[in-house]
Amino acid sequence: MDPFNITSAQDLFLAIDQGGHSTRALIYDGHGGLKAGGKRPVSSTTPQQDWVEQDPEEMLQSIRGSVMEALEAIGDKAPHILAAGLATQRSSLVCWDKETGEALSPIISWQDRRASRWLDSLPMDREWVHRATGLFVTAHYGASKFRWCLDNLPAVVEALEKDRLAMGPMASFLVFRLLDERPYVADPANASRTQLWNVKTRDWDPELMELFDLPLAVFPRCVPTQYHYGTLNTSIMPIPLTILNGDQSAAMFAFGDIQPETAYINIGTGAFISRPSGHYPGFARRLLTSVILQNKDESTYVTEGTVNGAASALDWLQETYSIETSPDNLSKWLEKVCNPPLFLNGIAGLGAPFWIAGFHSEFIGEGDDGEKAVAVIESIIFLLRINMEEMQKQASPPLQIQITGGLASLDGLCQRLADISKLPVYRPVEREATARGTAYLVANCPSEWPESSIGVWFKPKENGALQQRYQAWRDAMLEDMRKD
Repeated sequence: MDPFNITSAQDLFLAIDQGGHSTRALIYDGHGGLKAGGKRPVSSTTPQQDWVEQDPEEMLQSIRGSVMEALEAIGDKAPHILAAGLATQRSSLVCWDKETGEALSPIISWQDRRASRWLDSLPMDREWVHRATGLFVTAHYGASKFRWCLDNLPAVVEALEKDRLAMGPMASFLVFRLLDERPYVADPANASRTQLWNVKTRDWDPELMELFDLPLAVFPRCVPTQYHYGTLNTSIMPIPLTILNGDQSAAMFAFGDIQPETAYINIGTGAFISRPSGHYPGFARRLLTSVILQNKDESTYVTEGTVNGAASALDWLQETYSIETSPDNLSKWLEKVCNPPLFLNGIAGLGAPFWIAGFHSEFIGEGDDGEKAVAVIESIIFLLRINMEEMQKQASPPLQIQITGGLASLDGLCQRLADISKLPVYRPVEREATARGTAYLVANCPSEWPESSIGVWFKPKENGALQQRYQAWRDAMLEDMRKD
C-alpha cells in the first residue's frame, strides 16, 4: 500500500516530535484523533558560554524509546499504522562517519553561538546571503558551526581525509541512523537552517559553500518534505517514514491547511511567528523567508520572525535570580501584577527584527520576583509585536493570531498578546502542535482534520498601560542599540 494514500477510518499515523527538552511519539487516526503516545526526556549541556550541546546517542535512544512506548500503548492496532513522520529542531547539526554512522561531534544546538566571532570577521555581502538563503546572517544557523567543526575537531578532519565524513542537519543524522536504508538526505526546512541552502533553487548553493569554505560533497542530498525516506524497523513492526520536517514548520499544519489571513505563533524555548504566503514572498530585509513544505509539485513559503528568548528567558530568570517560574506562579503573577519593570530581552541572542548576537539583557526599573517574571513575559510579547509590525511591510495585516506551544497555556500571556496586537488570539486545546501537524502531513493532508474540542478565543481589550510600556520598551531597545 502506498503510505501517501488514505484508505479507511482504521488507518493510523505515527508522528515523532523531537524537541529541545523531550521526544514524543504520538499515534493519530486519519481525522486527527490522538490514540496513543510515548515520551522520553533529553538533556542538554553548556560546556562554556554560548555553547549548547546534546548527546547524539541519547537523542536516538529517546526516539526509539518513545516510539516503542507508543506502539505498546496502541497494542493490537499497531498494524494499522501506515506511515510515520519526524519533525526536529531546526538549525541543530551533527557530523558523523558515513560508513559506521558514529557521531563525530555532539549535536550542536540551534541555540549555540560558538562561532559568532569568526562569523562577524568573515568578509561577505550579508544582504546577498540573506537574499539567497532567506536567513539573516547569524551564528545560530549551521554554516559557521560546520566550519568550527572542521577547524576544531580532529575526528571530523580525519573522516574528511578518508572520504568518510558526513555533515548536515540533526534530522539527516537521525534518519541515517534510525532507518534500515540509511538514507543520506535532507528535507527543505532543516536544510535551509544551515544557511547553505538556496531558498529559490531549493538546493545547496555552491557559492555559499565556497564562502564558508565547506566541501559540498559531504552534505546530504536535498529531497522534498514528502518523500519515501526509508523504513523505521521497530521490534514490533516496520513503519515507512514519509515526512521529514522542522518543528516550527510542522506546527503550522496542526489543525489542517494553513490560512493566509492568520499569523501563527508557536512559543516554546523560542517563539516563532509566521505568515504563510504560498508562493515565494520576496526579500524581507529584517525577517526570514522559509519553505515549510515541499512536495514534487509545489513549495509553501512563509515569512518568519524569531524570538530566541521565550521559555529560555524564563529559564535564565530562574537560574540568575532564583525565581521559581512554574506555570502556577507565572499564571498568578500575570493576573495580579499591573506595573512591572521593562526587560530588554537578548537571551540566546537578539533575533528578528534586530539581529544582535551579543545584546546585553537587562531590567529597567525595580521589581519583586513576580514583577520581574511578568517583565520577561511582556518582553516576549513585545518582541512578537515588533515582528508583526515588520511583517506588515511585506503583506496586509493578519485578521487573527493562532498560538500554540508550552507557554501558550498562560492565559495572561495570550490576553496581553491580544491587547497589544489588537487582534483576536485563538488558543487550541491541543497546544503542542508539532506532532499533530506532522501527523496531518503524514496522512496526506486529509480534507477533514477537526479539533477534538474548540479552544479559547482571547478578544483584544483596551489596555493603555500595556501600550505605554510597549512604547517605552521599544524606545529603550532602540536607545540601547544606538549606544552599542
